[in-house]
Amino acid sequence: MSLPIAELQNEYTTRVIPALKEKRGYKNVHQVPRLTKVVINTSIASAPDVKAALEIAKDELELITGQKPVETISKKAISNFKLRAGQAIGAKVTLRGRIMYEFLERLIKTALPRIRDFRGVSTRAFDGNGNYTLGVTDQSIFPEVELDKIKRNIGFDITIVTSATSNDEARALLTELGMPFAGRNAKKVEKAETASAEQAPESASA
Repeated sequence: MSLPIAELQNEYTTRVIPALKEKRGYKNVHQVPRLTKVVINTSIASAPDVKAALEIAKDELELITGQKPVETISKKAISNFKLRAGQAIGAKVTLRGRIMYEFLERLIKTALPRIRDFRGVSTRAFDGNGNYTLGVTDQSIFPEVELDKIKRNIGFDITIVTSATSNDEARALLTELGMPFAGRNAKKVEKAETASAEQAPESASA
């Protein structure tokens, strides 16, 4: 028996797709950008006790995401960092489908608001190809983590990969999904997007 779809996944289908079609003029549902995967990555290469740090990092990632992580391996040796080629230097998890939407929902609605003095995430962390990377300094913002059981603070990067082809498209998608972008920067970007959209028909007719 198949599991019911995640709440955020249902919201994407029922509300986000129609909203983006209306706001951005997509002709059909296949043009609307979608989430492809979410990659959570952490590095422990600088830890003095790499083996122990790696096990802790893997346990914490599995606890937070609900999926078993894989180790990341160094591709070359760097003598200054006492790093050998083929050495395990971190861990990562790649989420897709239901588990991806469940993780993002917890991140957006529960974890990020728990950051002290949180004022939104940056609008400048897009890569130009429709992907967004968010840095988290420690795992304690996730409710699954019990503070008294934290053995080591684990910082990690969360990369949200979408089918969007530009920063504007990706930001519009994530905004509709509830990503809390910082107000000042978000307003500047939104204003620029609106101006660009208004000029597009004139350019096309010219």
